Amino acid sequence: MSEPTVADATNRIYESLQADNADIDVHIATLKAALTRAGLNEAVFDPARLVQNNRSGRKRMQAYFRQRGVMVKFSAS
Repeated sequence: MSEPTVADATNRIYESLQADNADIDVHIATLKAALTRAGLNEAVFDPARLVQNNRSGRKRMQAYFRQRGVMVKFSAS
């Protein structure tokens, strides 16, 4: 079984957010490991795919992920 890529882990985060944050901490840990393997230090998310696409929701997401060791940036939509 191969390790998930950053894109795979990011898609699982989107799915988890759509499912009311089901297993979000597991998916964040998977994303953190994928970022480390890829040599990256931040994850980029598309704000249009977020459940709560407003400033408050994005800042809350950044803070939650930062507490778990993942820096979050948002792509320009």
